[in-house]
Amino acid sequence: MKGPPASHTIPALLDAQAASFGDREAVVAGTSRISYRDLRLQVRTAARAFWALGVRRGSHVAILMDNRPQWIVAFLALQQIGATAVGLNTWSTAREMEYALVHAEVDTLVAVDSFRKNNYQAMLDGMQPWSQRMPRLRHVVWLGNSAVPARAPGAGELRWEQFLAHAADIHEAQLDAATLAVTSDDIALLLYTSGSTAAPKGILLQHRMWIENAWNIGERQHVTHEDRLWLAVSLFWSFGSVNALPNILSHGACVVLQDHFDAEEALALIERERCSILYGTPNMVLAMVEHPSRLGRKLDSLRSGAMIGTPDQLMLAVSLGARAICNVYGLSETYGNCTVTDAGEPLALRLQSVGRPLPGVTARICHIETGAVLPPGEIGEIRVKGLLFQCYFKDPDKTRESYDADGFFCTGDLGLLDDTGHLYYRGRLKEMVKSGGINIAPVEIEETLMRHPGVRNAYVIGVPDPQLDEILVAIVIPHIGTQPGADELLQFCRRELAAYKVPARIRFATDAELPLTSTGKLQKMKLHTLL
Repeated sequence: MKGPPASHTIPALLDAQAASFGDREAVVAGTSRISYRDLRLQVRTAARAFWALGVRRGSHVAILMDNRPQWIVAFLALQQIGATAVGLNTWSTAREMEYALVHAEVDTLVAVDSFRKNNYQAMLDGMQPWSQRMPRLRHVVWLGNSAVPARAPGAGELRWEQFLAHAADIHEAQLDAATLAVTSDDIALLLYTSGSTAAPKGILLQHRMWIENAWNIGERQHVTHEDRLWLAVSLFWSFGSVNALPNILSHGACVVLQDHFDAEEALALIERERCSILYGTPNMVLAMVEHPSRLGRKLDSLRSGAMIGTPDQLMLAVSLGARAICNVYGLSETYGNCTVTDAGEPLALRLQSVGRPLPGVTARICHIETGAVLPPGEIGEIRVKGLLFQCYFKDPDKTRESYDADGFFCTGDLGLLDDTGHLYYRGRLKEMVKSGGINIAPVEIEETLMRHPGVRNAYVIGVPDPQLDEILVAIVIPHIGTQPGADELLQFCRRELAAYKVPARIRFATDAELPLTSTGKLQKMKLHTLL
């Protein structure tokens, strides 16, 4: 493709790619090989089935599954009728999942029966009666998983095959009419992200920007229709569904899915499918580099891709074969990335800088306290304007607070711009912890710990870790007269939180040990001195 897609809606993009790259592979997963032409047919069938269930423009439909073709088919099908896909985290506990289903006002859920240690059917059964706890939820569509025997569908439930059979009830012309009503400003995706508060924030993302920003990301990576992406990063994260997936689809390239990350399987998959684009987190790349089978694998197909991390971590991707790996910066609010290095820039620059702003994006560095724009070379808060999320779902106050008087989004991150406009990331203003490439809000874990009857106060911080960048450590002050064990508290967290939010260790402390200011305020940045 010589220029950006003319399509400004996702259905129009799929039509155009099916016309241009019909017989080329769009999605590969296991033994499944789906061409662009077949992908369009599968998507339209699923879209008609959704319409038969009563899903309409503006409906919220949640997708809960591992990286499999049905995730992509369901997502694209919802776009055909102007519905909004809600990406659910497969790591979620029952409590976290119920929050998302209720807050997102989900009326239909498409889910795999189980994934790894989570039995989602059992989770949902524990949320009965739906009519009281999730009054908007009307339908659940289940996909089978051989690991857990499928139970008979209950009221409002269908198996995937039964769901698709409903497409026969809807004429193609009805779908065409619904698709014509979809606009570039319609909401394609609602994603939840950890923030500086305990409750996750719902981020609304639109059709046109989903296409435009990701195509620009791909241009920085020099992606063409000949490329093949290895994708083990979960599709429910913006790195997968808002960055990698539309990058590849907008260039007519191929997505090679790995249902979940396993280093040995990833190496075999990259070799077998001749993958050229790598999207990975530092811990994934480290695991592949250190795996005993790596030296026996032919990985010369690798070329470019996207990664965050230190120079040493990025060099691991280079040593794996991705010599033109691109350093990136962004948030879900910025459609995955807002700055990206160019694959053709010198490696020394790509190791240090996260790149220049993408087309349509303006970045500035502002004084942390005054908000004044700083000159090149000075560190301050990164603020961006341009291709940004529509708003935080049902939270106008949070949306308003996230912008400055000039309309720039305040990222809460630190950085500097050099004389050439390249951005250099310098850490976080917020207390967010990034572990294994995942953003985690300490407040959520602190509040969870304080629900335990033996805990009076809890403070969670990130400490450096060579594999995950940071690990979570909880500093706990017990109630007087109680002394819960560390194992007891960790087990409590495992029941209440997704696995990656569970602290790596717990340190018990007293009030007298806490670092305080002269006015008695906790200096959270100094809690590391207790470790």
